[in-house]
Amino acid sequence: MRLQELYSLQRKTSHNSYIHLYSLYSYNKKLYKNMAVTRLFDLPFHQLENYPQVGMFVTKVEGHWQKLSTNTFVQLAEANARGLVGMGVQPGDKIGLISTNRYEWNVLDIAIQMAGAIGVPLYPNISEKDYTYILNDANLKHVVVGTQELMDKMNSIKDSTPSVLSCFSMDETTGDHWSKIAEYGNPELQAEVDKRKAAITSEQLATIIYTSGTTGNPKGVMLSHNNLLSNSMACVEAIPADNNSRVLSFLPVCHVYERMLHYLYMYLGCSIHFAVSMDTIGENIKEVQPQVFTAVPRLIEKVFDKIMAKGDELSGIKRKLFFWAVELAEEYEMTGKSLWYGLKLGIARRLIFSKWQEALGGNVKAIASGSAALQPRLARIFMAAGIPVLEGYGLSETSPVVSVNSFQKGIVFGSVGALIDDVEVKIAEDGEILVKGPNVMLGYYNLPEETAKAFDAEGWFKTGDIGEMIQGKYLKITDRKKEIFKTSGGKYIIPQAMENKFKESRFIEQIIVMGESRKYPCALIVPNFAFVKEWAFRKKIDIGSSNEEIIANQKVNERIQKEVTIFNEGFGQWEKIKKICLLPAEFSIDGGELTPTLKLKRKQIKTKYQAQYDSLYDPSEL
Repeated sequence: MRLQELYSLQRKTSHNSYIHLYSLYSYNKKLYKNMAVTRLFDLPFHQLENYPQVGMFVTKVEGHWQKLSTNTFVQLAEANARGLVGMGVQPGDKIGLISTNRYEWNVLDIAIQMAGAIGVPLYPNISEKDYTYILNDANLKHVVVGTQELMDKMNSIKDSTPSVLSCFSMDETTGDHWSKIAEYGNPELQAEVDKRKAAITSEQLATIIYTSGTTGNPKGVMLSHNNLLSNSMACVEAIPADNNSRVLSFLPVCHVYERMLHYLYMYLGCSIHFAVSMDTIGENIKEVQPQVFTAVPRLIEKVFDKIMAKGDELSGIKRKLFFWAVELAEEYEMTGKSLWYGLKLGIARRLIFSKWQEALGGNVKAIASGSAALQPRLARIFMAAGIPVLEGYGLSETSPVVSVNSFQKGIVFGSVGALIDDVEVKIAEDGEILVKGPNVMLGYYNLPEETAKAFDAEGWFKTGDIGEMIQGKYLKITDRKKEIFKTSGGKYIIPQAMENKFKESRFIEQIIVMGESRKYPCALIVPNFAFVKEWAFRKKIDIGSSNEEIIANQKVNERIQKEVTIFNEGFGQWEKIKKICLLPAEFSIDGGELTPTLKLKRKQIKTKYQAQYDSLYDPSEL
């Protein structure tokens, strides 16, 4: 339901809409005063008692930012919980949520929990094959989607997903509108909702999150209320936000990282603003002027590329000052720099970096980065610019945060920070990171054998990541265990570490290092086409206009090979990339090369570009 429609309904007295949200509202101030937060659905009541917001969630509708209060949110959640009970939903039933970020998702998430059901969030951009698998594996009873397109997908797989009894939509579509859920409720059902809530303990299953998966079918990660709550509470000190803060949300809330942070924002009493789309993030940041927002490294790289492109447009003294400031920022350290360096940095911040801060709204206290490895160089530059990027580490199976850089526990560039409270890490003999703590999952749904494989004999969760402890305190990730490969000479190659280094080149937009069981590693490279065009213009080189013409140009290939040669110097002889092949299009989710959290799908990329990959080796090796 659109916000303006909801506001209109607030003024109506007809029983066939949402009027009973207000007349039947069951919030009891005495009951919830000093209430302990032990289940996820306790969070909005905690906010209502302690930090009631006029704009708990804020959405841009037809060009205007419209607010949904904490009070209204709680009423909507309770009305939908009653409606779910009225529909016949039983404790333990699975209900799917498929949508981009919007307040309706959060309302239903809490409502599902209060009805004793299990929420199963799904990405809105996965294949029908994956939808079919997940709906059947989880035995979903009901599904709520965001758009007509998603409703069409559900209808197209209806015959192959027999467990699904109904499908509702948040938009006006050919199916039932989500407002119909609340209409199934009545005043008497509140007692049943309260009974179900009282029976739910913190250790009970709250949600099943299907991993995006770089290979094979997705696995359903089972997380309890305590898994997610303990993680949220442990991250309170790391996030510089409070009940006066505005945060911007655009990473998928169906992903455990953004979802956990939404629970944390609820606890702190932040005002959550939804970006309209990935294309409008820059505009929305300027409008909202957030104190905090989350990002993945790919997005931070794109922000930096745009900033550098602006610098390239400058001339004369302004251009020299810009790149002087960037070079200065590359030398930044948290401690130990000289007074002279501090004076120069102060000048750079006033003349150059203040513009960067303004472009991000002027109020950013932190950008929380996760999901993949961030280039240490970028973390250093943004910190020097007064825009802290706090990189953390975790997995869906750990709810998700294991460690995070923070001002309280310290920041070390190139690391993913200190461990959060109550979480333990051990490094196995082969370098794999093992984790114990209240955040570790209950197991994989319907996969007892996979669950058993995920833990060692002592109950440590095996992350599949390789890492080490720095200074005995800070965790550093070197690569994914399953992504490390051997050359035919028996030498190990750690692709992620190499890829992050090569992406420091302004000529390289994306790169995948390959070469398992071959004599040497090679790389498929997507050039930074905007920068390559600007470089060619400055050098008066005709490289054509299409991406296909650009990657075929000899001078472009020679220039990017030169970049590769420069960065090769930082690696051992066996690691050096011997040959490259340029690709005409970015890796993307829609193209099948990236997961929804923008990780490389290495197997799929190799299959898709098998011919290009094979061309980099002698035919006798194929």
